[in-house]
Amino acid sequence: MRWPGLAFLALLLLAPLPAASDTGLRRLGQRADLLGWEAVGRLDQAGGGFCTGVLVAPDLVLTAAHCLFDRAGQRVDPARLTFRAGLSDGTAIAAVAGRRAVIHEGYRPDDPDAMARLRADAALVQLARAIPAAVAAPFAAGRAVGKDGTVSVVSYARGRENALSWQRGCTVIERAQGLYAFSCDVWFGSSGAPVFENSSGRARIVSIVSAGNREGGETVAFGTDAAEALDSLRAALRAGRGVFPAEGVTARRLPAGGGGRDIGARFVRP
Repeated sequence: MRWPGLAFLALLLLAPLPAASDTGLRRLGQRADLLGWEAVGRLDQAGGGFCTGVLVAPDLVLTAAHCLFDRAGQRVDPARLTFRAGLSDGTAIAAVAGRRAVIHEGYRPDDPDAMARLRADAALVQLARAIPAAVAAPFAAGRAVGKDGTVSVVSYARGRENALSWQRGCTVIERAQGLYAFSCDVWFGSSGAPVFENSSGRARIVSIVSAGNREGGETVAFGTDAAEALDSLRAALRAGRGVFPAEGVTARRLPAGGGGRDIGARFVRP
């Protein structure tokens, strides 16, 4: 039954946003601005388009699963992805190609169940070489944040693709069934962006951006529970379960393209 999930999403889109305490976006255009955020980067696709990703280990990038699929629903060769850590105005802290990848075992790009698709929209890209932690320190998963809690997001997006932007405070609208809804200011290209909590004094990932809806200048964004997704993805990577590319598999090249605006159309291609 998918109606309960769709009803949940619809109610969120109709509900007033608790955004009174939300902050604006701050462009991290200077090297000093990037301190502490170097592990967030732009994940570029050789055929055009980009997502946001974040290091969770020196050689592992967490991003949205739909960033690894083309319009035909075929997986993209990870070697055609380049992670540019801390990219700002043409200069990256490090730029490394992908080597292999694994997506959440529950993800189906054409799944009509919106809740299930969004909840499983997570992937790990293993890089061809590690980026030293001294250059870009990876982030760990954090504890869950409840409704009305404050989170932050660091992302790229269409119209601000040349440098990271940091929204220091946005609001958790709802959290249910392994899925977050929040009022963070994200757009196409923000897919895979880390959503952070800071209760320990160190930013930790609680979610990654999957999709959203913008209406009347307000945004409702959705993302999976990062801790649950990471546990599943790391276990799959260790076991070699669903790892791509597999021997004998030929990957398809990702074409450039566009995206939609509703909750089913993920932020991916500018």
